[in-house]
Amino acid sequence: MLAADSENRRPDGLTQTKLARSTPGSTIPHCIALLRASVEHGIANEIAICIIAAWVVAVISQVARQPLLLAYLVAGFGIGPHGFKWITDPHSIETISGIGLSLLLFMIGLEIDLRKMLNAGRVITVTALAQIGGCFVLGWLFFGLLGPAQTKLEALYLAVAAAMSSTVIIVKILYDKREIETLAGRITLGVLVVQDIATILFLAVQPNLKHPTVGVLGVALGNVLLLVAVAYVVSRFVLPPVFKFVARLPELVLVGALAWCFALAGFAGYLGLSREMGALVAGMMISTFPYTLDVVAKVTSLRDFFVTLFFVGLGMQIPVPTVNFLLWMIFFSLFLVGSRLVTVFPPLYKMRQGYRVSLLPAINLCQMSELSLVLLALGKASGDVSENTVGIAAFSFAFLAVDSTYAILKNDYLLKKTVPWLNKLGFRDLENQKPDKAEAEKPKRICLLGFSWTASSLLEEITREKPAWLKDILIVDFNPQVYDRLRRRGVHVVYGDIAQRDVLHHAGVSHSEIIVCSLPNMVLKGASNQKLLRQLRELNPSAQIVVHAELLADIPALYADGANYVSAPRLLEAADLLKVIEAAEHNLLDERRAEQGEQLVERKEVIP
Repeated sequence: MLAADSENRRPDGLTQTKLARSTPGSTIPHCIALLRASVEHGIANEIAICIIAAWVVAVISQVARQPLLLAYLVAGFGIGPHGFKWITDPHSIETISGIGLSLLLFMIGLEIDLRKMLNAGRVITVTALAQIGGCFVLGWLFFGLLGPAQTKLEALYLAVAAAMSSTVIIVKILYDKREIETLAGRITLGVLVVQDIATILFLAVQPNLKHPTVGVLGVALGNVLLLVAVAYVVSRFVLPPVFKFVARLPELVLVGALAWCFALAGFAGYLGLSREMGALVAGMMISTFPYTLDVVAKVTSLRDFFVTLFFVGLGMQIPVPTVNFLLWMIFFSLFLVGSRLVTVFPPLYKMRQGYRVSLLPAINLCQMSELSLVLLALGKASGDVSENTVGIAAFSFAFLAVDSTYAILKNDYLLKKTVPWLNKLGFRDLENQKPDKAEAEKPKRICLLGFSWTASSLLEEITREKPAWLKDILIVDFNPQVYDRLRRRGVHVVYGDIAQRDVLHHAGVSHSEIIVCSLPNMVLKGASNQKLLRQLRELNPSAQIVVHAELLADIPALYADGANYVSAPRLLEAADLLKVIEAAEHNLLDERRAEQGEQLVERKEVIP
């Protein structure tokens, strides 16, 4: 549980911090003390005030299209001791914040996919290590030398906080933009996963940062391994049959998940580790097993409630900003954005990922994580971080949450504006393939614009059925992995954005006889099939052009603009599913599966 500032003393002379960090045997008295304080100070009424205020401000933020977490912080500030003073008792603020903290981390743990952590590719791993390590070193130097940290330990907390990005904000926006499965999106999510690992390691040593001797840290690491081992054994061999037994009673599934959370949090406290780390590990262990979805479905109903309480409680601790305070917030934000650019773009660029894939993850990661606020709150409870620093970080979080939301939504626009500056600085995008003169002068009869799943399958069909066509194919795409794989296969590929007219012109599209775009509008960035079609007709009036349509209503307009054929995959898929249903009626699905299996035999697509 979070403790109030160490200066808030109880009648018995113990500080709140000492109570929160006392021996394992004091856990029950501590809980009783908190329960007594809750009753004495009308905690039920104050929770009601928190929820109502959060809801009102959240509705307003939705109208203004601002992040919900920002609304919760604003609501907390408004009702707290620095706002309208509806809640001023530090015991209440401590209890409200503490109620949500362990469960918040439990929820985050449930959403961490360990398999993705273990299967991160080289590009993601190198980028993540460069970003986390680089931001940490830069942050420690920046905050230690220039402030606002008063001690090296406080600078350490700020450096870790500044190195982490917001999973909630990034995933939500990338999902809305349909960019989760793009290469830049996958790299962004991969970096977030490695950041989660780094957070877990920091939580392991956080209680011992005041005395970071080799022996103490070694014991802490051993306790972490013991915690993880016990959590794995219990979640692997004990919990599955228990949850299976109570699966028919939803309330027992919910209570069982919460019991597991608090039991492991208590065990972590017994080992001298952070209880919050125990809650995080509890969620992670459940996330890897078959009953995860059922548990998540039950527990998620509580997530929003506890997230609201925690961030409202955090908002109540934010001091009234002064001019000096706001200046530090701006410096903090500028440092965070600058550190992302200098630690994410260079490694991706050096690994030949091109301008787009090198810059977009840097833009996507330009905000501070919710867990950063958690870490700073833990530091404040331990007396390692000042209230002023927590306030600066909270304001920076809110400021960056708003700015980064717009930046991610407009990342393609920012990319276009940044490219000329990168060229002036001497950077160069992935160079187009440079064939010899004879090859360059020979026009490519078939042009595939954009290379995704459909184009990958089409190329495989051509390889199998019409191999002689391969020498007549030109592919234009800006995915560097696709670029390298196609070149290794001997396919003529040009690196570039098909939405740009100059790219199409220099690629030689004006000489192609057949042009195919199989990308839906949601994938095309800064363009649509209709806009692309008009550009193609200007460049090549005589070509046979095939484009894609998601909506049947778009087909007549595409034909009117000069398409020779409009592909509507939904019609083909519907016809295939109809045959599947007919086969099911006659118990012939095994035959259909066998036919599909024959199609997949030795199939080696560029995009599996």
